[in-house]
Amino acid sequence: MPKQAPKHPNPEQIDDDNPEWTDADFVRARPAAEVLPALFGTKTAQSMLKPRGRPPADTVKERITIRFDADVLAAFRATGKGWQTRVNDAMRDWLRTHHSV
Repeated sequence: MPKQAPKHPNPEQIDDDNPEWTDADFVRARPAAEVLPALFGTKTAQSMLKPRGRPPADTVKERITIRFDADVLAAFRATGKGWQTRVNDAMRDWLRTHHSV
């Protein structure tokens, strides 16, 4: 039976496949945008370097701090993922029925 790797590796153990960088390594380092085209070609490099994450929203939301009663928050949170959007929608609906927006 082969020997199993320990569940918690020793952080002091030297990793020959991934040695710690020296100052000289940092001096020689180049941005991915400089080296990927030569390694993979321009088209592939461009697809590898394209921005990731959520695309910019049409309407930007503002982060604030607001206090609600615990039971109100619990009720919205109980509706699952997206509960903050539903709070926003409920506030917008209230504005439509109480003020001209």
